[in-house]
Amino acid sequence: MVMHLYQLQLQTFKNYFSEQVLFPGKITSLVGNNGAGKTNILDAVHYLSFCKSYFNVVDKDNISHGCDHFSITGKFRSSSEASSDTVLCNVRKNHRKVFKVNGKDIQRLADHIGRIPSVMVSPYDNNLIDGGSDERRRYIDMVISQYDKLYLDDLIAYNRALVQRNLLLKQMAGEIRFDKSLLDPWDEQLTKFGTRISEKRKKFVEEFIPVFTGLYRHLSDDTEESGIQYVSQLGSGITLHQLFEQSVEKDRILKYTTAGIHKDDLQFTLAGVPVKRFGSQGQQKSFIIALKLSQFSFLYRLLNVRPVLLLDDIFDKLDRNRIERLMDLVNNDNYGQIIITDTNAERINTIFGAIKADSDIIHVVDGRVHANGMH
Repeated sequence: MVMHLYQLQLQTFKNYFSEQVLFPGKITSLVGNNGAGKTNILDAVHYLSFCKSYFNVVDKDNISHGCDHFSITGKFRSSSEASSDTVLCNVRKNHRKVFKVNGKDIQRLADHIGRIPSVMVSPYDNNLIDGGSDERRRYIDMVISQYDKLYLDDLIAYNRALVQRNLLLKQMAGEIRFDKSLLDPWDEQLTKFGTRISEKRKKFVEEFIPVFTGLYRHLSDDTEESGIQYVSQLGSGITLHQLFEQSVEKDRILKYTTAGIHKDDLQFTLAGVPVKRFGSQGQQKSFIIALKLSQFSFLYRLLNVRPVLLLDDIFDKLDRNRIERLMDLVNNDNYGQIIITDTNAERINTIFGAIKADSDIIHVVDGRVHANGMH
């Protein structure tokens, strides 16, 4: 099944005052100078999928300057149904975020995650390679949460318990006697939720790796061997509860929880060496694109819905061969709607001409959109 966004309405969202964008075909290319607002359109689509921005987690910071609210409305058509779904996100300063589907309020935003799946590929994704382990954990959690509601619930519960345990460790730091038994209730909760989270993360990575390595081989023309390894403190049969027991003295000294699934990480390699240290810019970008396309394939298999693929400024730092292999790949029938941004209309025409694919071109100029037909 394909979820196709065919109309997007923006009101005082970032640099858009009041604008409507239409997406008639499978592939839409947003073309314009840097700062024109191309990426803001992709971010609006991300809002409708995840109830939040991809780039700025503080909702009110996405309101146009001098205004007090923004709204994003998207109309989606399903390939399996004649009807369409209207998704609305409204953010007003000092008010609760309002999210509606077909006019009905979504009381719990977590329940909407996965209804309209999307996959974003952005230059900001370099944080997956260059950033800390929290970036890679967030990536795992974001993918699993789109197809497993219980996972998201467990994650929220684990993080709440972790905050309480850390607060308790800080409170006890100034006391003469350290009473470890006060930590026991939080250790039990962290063990309960953390064990389930860890098992699902391991299962996800095991199933994700072969999809990823196959896609990376395709992008690199079978010239580079890639790898992903799940790194966890839960190894050699040790349980989470045992981990907390062993680290309690260290926790007492440092005043926070030093062990647990909140320390998990992913190790990315090419030819057995870390991508972060030895990968070229082109290799790193190919690695991230392969990650995101694997995410697409993974979600499609589990949800039976092709996510909307959002490709933000992906052609920079990729050679022509990798670009053509990528676009030839996403143009096949396994992929649904694709929205691309680029600064160069001529490059868009050349790329899609080479793979004999059609793309609707929309020019973006200072928060205004101008359709330019199909190329």
